[in-house]
Amino acid sequence: MPRCAALLLASVALALPLSLGAAAAGEAARASDAAAIRARLTGWAEAFNAGDATRACDLFAADLQSDVETAAAGDKASVCARLNAALAKPDRRLTYAVAIHDILVSGDMAAVRLTWTSTLSAPDNSGPDKGESWAEQGLDVFRRDPDGVWRIVRYMAYGTR
Repeated sequence: MPRCAALLLASVALALPLSLGAAAAGEAARASDAAAIRARLTGWAEAFNAGDATRACDLFAADLQSDVETAAAGDKASVCARLNAALAKPDRRLTYAVAIHDILVSGDMAAVRLTWTSTLSAPDNSGPDKGESWAEQGLDVFRRDPDGVWRIVRYMAYGTR
């Protein structure tokens, strides 16, 4: 075998395990990021359902922009004001559950396709009718902020009823 071919073969043999290792490490990092984003979304539902608007608002980046079918385009201040208003109604209780369909992570950005199910009921869930439920499909764009926390920077939601 000529010397040049042997050197090329040796360099490929050395580089292949390194590139496979880098690919595995990248996949592990994406899986870890997806798990962190999943935890942020389920944590948001827990915070909202517990009436903790401050913790719920922490899911959103300072430069948030939102588009929701039933509301005017919003920023973080307007979204958090709507959350506070929803939680302040003593005559009804609004709760959320999330179903996450896809999380696509690329570096410090991620896209999440999901469905939020909302239920509106009496504050104590009393009576034969436990409440009215409806679903909203959504696409959330997350960014890892400088503090390392994943936050929603853009989102769109539309109802399915």
